Amino acid sequence: MPPTMPLLRSIARIPSRQTPLPVLDFLAPRTIAIPHRQISPPSSSLSSRHHSTASTTTNSTNNTNPNSTPSPAPKYPSMRSPLTPEQSSFLDSALRVNQAGELAAVLIYASQTPPLIRAHPNLRPLMKHMYDQEAGHFQYFNALIAKHRVRPTAMYPVWHAAASVLGWGTAVMGREAAMACTEAVETEIGSHYNEQVRVLLDWAEKMEGRGEEVSAEFKGMVGELRRIRDEELEHLDHAVENDAKGARPYELLTNVIRGGCRTAIWITERV
Repeated sequence: MPPTMPLLRSIARIPSRQTPLPVLDFLAPRTIAIPHRQISPPSSSLSSRHHSTASTTTNSTNNTNPNSTPSPAPKYPSMRSPLTPEQSSFLDSALRVNQAGELAAVLIYASQTPPLIRAHPNLRPLMKHMYDQEAGHFQYFNALIAKHRVRPTAMYPVWHAAASVLGWGTAVMGREAAMACTEAVETEIGSHYNEQVRVLLDWAEKMEGRGEEVSAEFKGMVGELRRIRDEELEHLDHAVENDAKGARPYELLTNVIRGGCRTAIWITERV
């Protein structure tokens, strides 16, 4: 039976990780190969410039009229320079898709688990491991959505139902079909996260080329996206190791699911 709303309330209480997992960029070529570029730390001159700017800003703030209305904080304080409208729009749609995608992943694994472990009790640890990771991803993007005031997708009820049915249906079809579902979903999601990492690294590289500072928050976001991407690709490996390619009809099943994922991403970016 598909999970109900109490599942989502329980997910929201899952504690976040205290120690981040290592980033394994050797997994990235499974989707879109990107170079492993490090964001260099700010130079001393840049740090001094920022300190001077911060001091000036503080003094200016202290001298303002106490009756004046303070200007609102920037939506994305992840970079020292303001984001362009195109960059802000990209991050809005990326976070909206990521949150919805992780919700779908949580629901797929939650729906697959009961039928699968009844037939294959040995899969219980693996299903719990993958579910727990997806729940952590969902919590992370929930926090970013709230922090940066991003509108969640209006398609939540549709994706909730679709993910639950997909998970339960493929599990009833058998272990191979359930694993083929995981392979198809994680192939698309891993590629999607990889593209986001590529774009953000490109922004950082251009900023540093202009002599601008990249904040620790932005670097942390890139690191978290890499970690989440690698965990999704780990799930893909688990699916292949558990006979995903033995599903019948494999090609039809995976192509339909991958096409559905691409369509859902396109819609969620906009709605």
